[in-house]
Amino acid sequence: MQSLRVLSVDTSDRGSQRCRLGPGLMSALGLRLGSPLLVSLPGGSCLCTAWPRPDLAEGFLQMDLKCFTPSLISGLPAHLSLDPVQLSSVRCSKLKGVKVTVVVQSLDFKKHTSSGHVHELVKDMLRGVYVHTGYVINLEDFNTDIRYVAIDSIRPDSTGAGLITSKTGLEIAEIQTVLHYRSLLQDRHTPPLGGLEEVIASLREMLQLPLLYPNTLTSLGVSCPRGVLLVGPPGVGKTLLVRRVVMDVGASLVVVRGPEVVGSRPGESEETLRGVFEHARATAEEGPCVLFLDELDSLFPRRTGSSAPENRLVAQLLTLMDGMSRSDRFLIVGATNRPDSLDPALRRPGRFDREMVIGAPTLLQRKAILSVLCERMPMSPTVNMAELAQITTGYVGADLSALCREAAMHALRENVKGSGQQVVDMKHFQEALKLVGPSCLRGSLGRTELSPVLWEHIGGLEEVKTKLIQSIEWPMRYPEAFARLGLRRPRGVLLYGPPGCAKTTLVKAAATSSHCAFLSVSGADLCSPYVGDSEKALAQLFRQARACAPCILFLDEIDSLIGSRSSVEAPNSVQTRLLSVLLNEMDGIGLKTVERRGAERILQAVGGVEQSHVEEELGRQEVCNKDVMVVAATNRPNSIDSALLRPGRLDHIIYVPPPDLQARLAILKVCSKSMPVGSHVCLEELAARTKLYSGADLENLCKESALLTFVCLLLRSTQRLQGTLKQQVF
Repeated sequence: MQSLRVLSVDTSDRGSQRCRLGPGLMSALGLRLGSPLLVSLPGGSCLCTAWPRPDLAEGFLQMDLKCFTPSLISGLPAHLSLDPVQLSSVRCSKLKGVKVTVVVQSLDFKKHTSSGHVHELVKDMLRGVYVHTGYVINLEDFNTDIRYVAIDSIRPDSTGAGLITSKTGLEIAEIQTVLHYRSLLQDRHTPPLGGLEEVIASLREMLQLPLLYPNTLTSLGVSCPRGVLLVGPPGVGKTLLVRRVVMDVGASLVVVRGPEVVGSRPGESEETLRGVFEHARATAEEGPCVLFLDELDSLFPRRTGSSAPENRLVAQLLTLMDGMSRSDRFLIVGATNRPDSLDPALRRPGRFDREMVIGAPTLLQRKAILSVLCERMPMSPTVNMAELAQITTGYVGADLSALCREAAMHALRENVKGSGQQVVDMKHFQEALKLVGPSCLRGSLGRTELSPVLWEHIGGLEEVKTKLIQSIEWPMRYPEAFARLGLRRPRGVLLYGPPGCAKTTLVKAAATSSHCAFLSVSGADLCSPYVGDSEKALAQLFRQARACAPCILFLDEIDSLIGSRSSVEAPNSVQTRLLSVLLNEMDGIGLKTVERRGAERILQAVGGVEQSHVEEELGRQEVCNKDVMVVAATNRPNSIDSALLRPGRLDHIIYVPPPDLQARLAILKVCSKSMPVGSHVCLEELAARTKLYSGADLENLCKESALLTFVCLLLRSTQRLQGTLKQQVF
């Protein structure tokens, strides 16, 4: 059968619950005149009665949205076509009773109209209407303040649908306004959240008590909390979290953003803010309400000495929050990623009573977020969520969402080229990781493009490699062994040795093999002519490293960056202040409450709880690898302050020696691996003749040899060309 093109309903059929279709289709579906018909639509369905078209044309369908699912309350999409299999007949019996929720236009009608009058109006308007459990009845054609009626339950409920007659009993469960009802419908479409179960439970508990049970707190002589402040980095899910919890609590949400409040005229912003509070107060008369102030720091920054408009706006908010009474059944929730920029008067009890920190997701939380995001995607069995969670250190929820979207786009491009079926594979995520990085490192001072370096790319230095593997890789791979032995991963590692001995390359290989974030900074990156800028940049670097932990923070040429306090320099020099900041950051003093990541977890055996091996392993890694590993390199260890070299800061001090004979031979083999080396070249003899050469010298030797070979070949070809030209001339 051909598809059906959906046309707009005729004016004469509005409010009639009729569905006009061709008589041939009615006969094929076994429908009679006025038979109840269920039409499945994109995003919902509609219950109507079958009627033939006046022109008896086939292939067209016109239906009146009288009884439909709440998702279709905004109307049908344009240019819609349906398949005949989306139409099915429904068996409807006469109902004995129905329980409904009445949706009215204005709050005044709800307040000043008696329940008996509303009952009679609704019963009269629903007579002769086919209804379905969970559907909405559109009553706008009656030109009354009653707009919709939501069907909560019917009796008897054998098929979920039935006909309301004059003998059907009607029970009104609740009367709501259109604004409140639409806000509740909007909250139903909030996407699911992964990895925030503990924060959701805590915020739900904080909102439920004052909104749903205010008399309980009043009987105890305790005032209800007025505000909650959510603090967290951008993209972590603060706005989605509020929408999800408000939906769970069953409250309505009033959202306020910065540009909606700020006005150009003096006093306009304060007037708009007062109107927002009045709107929240009016919404709270229908039921629990939450006033959500997004990007709070842009609206109410720290007040300065001048009479700026922001100062008046902050003062107005303080006045409005202090003027909230117990009868105001609404709560204020603010969200910010810069809590230090807020005015301190807002962060005291009585205004924003509680502050909740939502940090960057941990390892287990990233796995939960990825599982939720990939739930509806056609995933290949080769995709390992645990491995993806380990690779995506520092990614917040928005980054992971962009990563999944980019992986799906790669799969779609391959499917368009005809390379296979449309499933998302692990290779698609690997390609997406090259384009989508953690947002916390965008614009970071120490972010570098780390090209993969393997241990095999470094010739010799076997003892140094083993020590680095034990210091960096083992705590990440075997966290249960470290916890069982009571060991903690070292805070820092110092590599020292002559220049050109592959200290930087060793650190890059350790970062590649451990699959963690890598930040690198040198003295030139932190130098600034302004007092305090260098210290601020170093503290910011540590904050970014903690946000994407586990992370390796590489301080190259640390002697030029820090130096020693015992030198003849002034005691208040930049190097001395940088050393003080570095010592505090490595001791954990610089860690702020805002940087909290997930819930506090302790690695221990939990009896009676069965966990999968993967979950248990990820839990151990999450506990053991939550710190930043500082790796420093220098060729002047005597210039470093002794306070930095003690255990607990730079725990392991590793000497990177010049290569010996075997190491030089290994380096020469690695450097000449991709070169066409002649059979007469003896690498063992070269290794013996290059005593006191460093790794950089040996690499340069191979490069110069290849370059000289290229020059010789070029000269020979030039001479041959000249000889050929001379022969042609004579």
